[in-house]
Amino acid sequence: MKMLVGNEFTDASDGGVLNVVNPATGQVIDTVPAATREDVKRAVDTAAEGQKAWEAMTLRERTKRLKRFAELVMERRLELGEMLAKESGKPYMAEAVWEADSVAYVIEGSCEVAKHFYGKTMPFGTEPGYDHDIQFTIHEPLGVIACIIPFNFPPAIWSFKVGAALAAGNAVVVKAPSYNPMTILKLHEMLVEAGVPAAVVQCLTGSGSKVGNWLTEDGRIASVNFTGSTQTGIQIARNAAEHLTPYQFELGGNDPFILFGDGDLALAVKEAADQCRNNRQCCTGSKRFIIHNSLKEEFIRRLIEEYLSKEVQGDPMDPRVTMGPMISERAAQEVEKQVRLTVSQGARIVYGGKRNGAFFEPTILDGVTPDMDIARDMEVFGPVWPVIGFDTAEEAIEIANNSNYGLGGGLFSRDIGTCMKAAKALKTGHVAINGSGNFRAAELPFGGGKRMSGNSRESLSAVMEEVTQSKSIVLRYVLEP
Repeated sequence: MKMLVGNEFTDASDGGVLNVVNPATGQVIDTVPAATREDVKRAVDTAAEGQKAWEAMTLRERTKRLKRFAELVMERRLELGEMLAKESGKPYMAEAVWEADSVAYVIEGSCEVAKHFYGKTMPFGTEPGYDHDIQFTIHEPLGVIACIIPFNFPPAIWSFKVGAALAAGNAVVVKAPSYNPMTILKLHEMLVEAGVPAAVVQCLTGSGSKVGNWLTEDGRIASVNFTGSTQTGIQIARNAAEHLTPYQFELGGNDPFILFGDGDLALAVKEAADQCRNNRQCCTGSKRFIIHNSLKEEFIRRLIEEYLSKEVQGDPMDPRVTMGPMISERAAQEVEKQVRLTVSQGARIVYGGKRNGAFFEPTILDGVTPDMDIARDMEVFGPVWPVIGFDTAEEAIEIANNSNYGLGGGLFSRDIGTCMKAAKALKTGHVAINGSGNFRAAELPFGGGKRMSGNSRESLSAVMEEVTQSKSIVLRYVLEP
């Protein structure tokens, strides 16, 4: 496949390519260009120029084209799902096609919020000297927004970043994920087909460390919107600081899942097991299972017997398969390394623990203590359930908050007082009561409660504030007698 640079889909300026590998088979599916610094500059040049004409279009015309794109996504959802399943390892219908459906929903929603993002009119006569003026605000696009997409939910996260930005009149330069860029490239082909000018939807492929750095170092970028690791976010922030470029980050997490002694055990076990989606490669997935000691043994037993023992790993295109591979063998090796470290610190593997290429078994670790790396700041991005016991509510909250991360969390109790006190005490951006924190409702503001988990509130209800700037206008003396 080719990337979108300039007004056409093209190869890298030096002809370099990256292989896209099916993690389930290890086979090369296709190649994509390895963008050069020259390619990045050309993409920003094109977007900066194209954005002017796109902004000049009526909002009505921009959203008409974006809604046509959403229709194309639904028409080709099976094609998109198959591509995503093969390059990402997601089970085909249950996860990959579902993700294509979510793109259409978010794009349509982005059009609606753009149409209803109103300015303000200030009240008359509140400040001496301005009694005869009309004061109001309007919203304007930022310009060219760099959108850097992660590997775990590429189309879904892409839609949140790109939909509202385009509806508001911005141009975007997208950096597709290195492991699985093909579905993102296909979405850009469909945008152009729907009538969105190629100039305003540039899409780069290649090394994240190279292309991402070149892109975020460019002073013409009006804003950087990044989802990914905290370490990469810190590097992007350094680059952005050179030009005081604003940024919106959604970064790492080590989310707590708290089951109090009076909680619904069956519900908690179901919610814990329901996180097999995408092999638990999810920033907001529960990663520390803080379970009351009176329920801990039963929680582990039921999680294994009722759910994890029934998971079927294999080729994601096989309808019998419920868990595919991780994104790469390298990613599975990292999880294996983290599990070994935790065992060396005193934890026990009570289920799973083995790796086969890019596949890693669902794994439960018991005997995890609050001082272990996995219980604090080591985010495991894979199918691992570390279980930490506790006796008092205060102890559970202390364990949950003892991390540099603060993305989301979930808690289970039949006492609404306990729920609300715990929800207020958790230092996270969102909390689910009687549910895991592993959710992202499209309408609800989503982002970290601590800096290491990011600063964005990317959602349909908040995103327009991140892709526009307010301009104040005063009509002086127009009401003067």
